[in-house]
Amino acid sequence: MATELENAESGKTRPLAVRETTIPGLLILDLPVHGDNRGWFKENWQREKMVARGLPDFGPVQNNVSFNDRRGATRGIHAEPWDKYVSVATGRIFGAWVDLREGPTFGAVFTAELDPSTAVFVPRGVGNSYQTLEDGTAYIYLVNAHWTAEAQSEYTFLNLADEAVGIDWPIPLEQAERSEKDLVHPRLAEVAPMPPKRTLVIGANGKLGRALRATLPQADFADRSRIDLFNEETLDRVRWADYDSVINAAAYTAVDAAETAEGRADCWDANVTGVARLARHVAAHGITLVHVSSDYVFDGAKRSAYTEGDAIAPLGVYGQTKAAGDAIVGALLRHYIVRTSWVIGDGDNFVRTMASLAERGVDPAVVDDQVGRLSFAADIASGIAHLLRTRPEYGVYNLTGEGGATSWADIARRVFELLGHDPARVTGVSTAAYFADKQAAAPRPRNSLLSLDRIAETGFVPRDADDALAEYLAELGSAAD
Repeated sequence: MATELENAESGKTRPLAVRETTIPGLLILDLPVHGDNRGWFKENWQREKMVARGLPDFGPVQNNVSFNDRRGATRGIHAEPWDKYVSVATGRIFGAWVDLREGPTFGAVFTAELDPSTAVFVPRGVGNSYQTLEDGTAYIYLVNAHWTAEAQSEYTFLNLADEAVGIDWPIPLEQAERSEKDLVHPRLAEVAPMPPKRTLVIGANGKLGRALRATLPQADFADRSRIDLFNEETLDRVRWADYDSVINAAAYTAVDAAETAEGRADCWDANVTGVARLARHVAAHGITLVHVSSDYVFDGAKRSAYTEGDAIAPLGVYGQTKAAGDAIVGALLRHYIVRTSWVIGDGDNFVRTMASLAERGVDPAVVDDQVGRLSFAADIASGIAHLLRTRPEYGVYNLTGEGGATSWADIARRVFELLGHDPARVTGVSTAAYFADKQAAAPRPRNSLLSLDRIAETGFVPRDADDALAEYLAELGSAAD
């Protein structure tokens, strides 16, 4: 390793490089060291260059230095609930890392020597340890969470002398300097693996929240009694360090009520101010936010399907608040905005209403000049799970059912037909005629058709909306029997 510094002093430096190791996510970095007759200089941490070469954009918030007087000082093995970027300012170390995370690589070991020309990225849950090979060694590490006594209680420890991992320490541990605490850490067989960070779902009792329970059973679900976007204090009480992703399935969705004075205030607070409150917390903790949006951000004047890049032009208060919320979320470094339309889930909805009318012999008048596709909550939940699992490029993704454009009247007729009733019983009417005698009716986009090309490119193709409708009605019939 000393050769690298000697090369630096002669003007020869190796380029910045990031190398993988035998432990997933543990990365070794070669750092250019520039030297002259005065000494040497290096960029120890350079976000833009390092992220471009494959280092995670982990967002460090604290920098620590551990100075070791003597050769043979040995520390570890500590797995912490945050990511760590380790480097050496002076001296040289032998580093040993053990995967202590849940999963198939639990117990995997990687070792390497580090000097000022080398660094290592240690992901959350990978045990970190080192032994100094020179006197006066200064060990530096950046972490992406602030240390607290409470956080220390969440460490996972492993004994430096564990026989199962069998680390070949250059200086025998009997001759090394160790702390009393490190001497009593457990063996591998006694270690409880560190679990992964979890997903938090806000709005757990809504249609989408209930669908997400079935799709992401390992997630944490918070209803309004626990997390209320109207109430900053409920957000302050969340242990954000436990999560790597948050799904915001909470929203004010009373489209017509939003046009009233009281509804306008509530709609704005939930869909904009509340989203801003949430965004502050997830940004501070480097969390990925999944936010559910709506076709109402468009005016519906386009004749073809809306893409993620089309201009926003909401018609009413609800659409305006959803557009404003999208703008807030879009400013976050890590976000997915899932834009959907005409959502059908369990509980009261348009399909259930039409099914009930068909069975009761009621012949409805249904709007026929608004077109789009049904979006089933189960498919939205599956699409969100896909985005979090595969982590494609951040941004907006349309997510509705597949298939051709239909009007509400077309869907009503199809419900009648699938249930064995005459679809001609459904009469089509214009939006203007339907809402003529209704007060505070919100303007609706006439075209709610959303292009699904972008999410399909990630490998997720939703069910055909008509097939999903048939399955939904069949499930309703089974539940009634």
